[in-house]
Amino acid sequence: MLKVGLTGGIGSGKSAVATRLAERGAVVVDSDRLAREVVAPGTAGLAEIVAAFSERVLDADGALDRAALGALVFADEAARRRLEEITHPRVRARAAELSAAAAPDAVVVNDVPLLVEVGLAPTYHLVVVVQTELATRLARLARSRGMDRAEAERRIAAQADDARRRAAADVLLTNDGSLADLHAAVDALWEGRLRPFAANLRERRPARSHRVTPARVDPDRPQRYARLAARIRHAIAPTELRIDHVGATAVPGLAAQDVIDVQLTVPTLADADGPLAERLAAAGFPRLPAQGWDGRRPPGGGRWEQRLHGNADPGRPVRLYVRPVDSPGWRHALLTRDHLRADPDERAAYLAARQLADAVPDGATPTWAPDPWFAQEHPRAERWAARTGWRP
Repeated sequence: MLKVGLTGGIGSGKSAVATRLAERGAVVVDSDRLAREVVAPGTAGLAEIVAAFSERVLDADGALDRAALGALVFADEAARRRLEEITHPRVRARAAELSAAAAPDAVVVNDVPLLVEVGLAPTYHLVVVVQTELATRLARLARSRGMDRAEAERRIAAQADDARRRAAADVLLTNDGSLADLHAAVDALWEGRLRPFAANLRERRPARSHRVTPARVDPDRPQRYARLAARIRHAIAPTELRIDHVGATAVPGLAAQDVIDVQLTVPTLADADGPLAERLAAAGFPRLPAQGWDGRRPPGGGRWEQRLHGNADPGRPVRLYVRPVDSPGWRHALLTRDHLRADPDERAAYLAARQLADAVPDGATPTWAPDPWFAQEHPRAERWAARTGWRP
């Protein structure tokens, strides 16, 4: 099943997005609802809250007085963290139960207000963040919850800021317009990305129609790579393998096509198969058939030893190379990247040689271009490595 994390600050309209996704067929697991469920009267969760904060957080009927508890924890970070220690594990366990009960072909959307704050982003195939201007959020909180401005600002300040949420977002939905505008954006996301992603994931196949943009400089590439790397680390845990951003998008300031190249280091080529390959496929990175560089002789001799994985997500072109440590291809990827990072003249020559404005065929691995730069780069890079003392 496809696991989607949905989050947004208080008053952003995240619940409206969840409702629309449910109407389109998603299985929505609402963490706010679960948070109430795990502290209902008679639960161990409520008993632990009373033990931590006293009976002043109970109403006349013995249920949790959420307003009284909120007044305590939102003004005291230590108290808020104590509350989170009580409720978050219970909510996560219940959410896992509900997700496991969904159909294998389901799109399961976990509506989690504090997804970013508690570091859950890598546990999902995709993270959707709803972002709304502060003034709009304040007005909504006053209208729908009766909060005064001071209380609303305290609640907002207790959560991650917009920059942290954007860094975690694979999809950013802006909700400053009408409800119809929001529904249109959610519908487009459902049809154009979530449904095909779920189908690709189920069939263990890469997306077939990645749209590769013309070469450009994109300052968000490091964050995009960081999200992918975190997802890969989560998928292969507890194994700790080296992960690197390689290729043109790993060179700051270099115009490149919008394809993130990732290199995962394994002890031997045999380690790239079996359980590791299935873990990567389950995380959304299915194996591609051997092609392109597989078995070819790279500059400097030797042979490429690698397995290549794509991305089941139609909205994010990725090439994931799984290579043995110290193999020629492994070293070449790191050396070329670092040489280009260090030498602006080489970056200019690289751009001219690769003609990066041309699209890469869907699902294909680039082959060595005939331009002399590619054959000559290897000895130049090796001389640079010897001169500077570079090591992979």
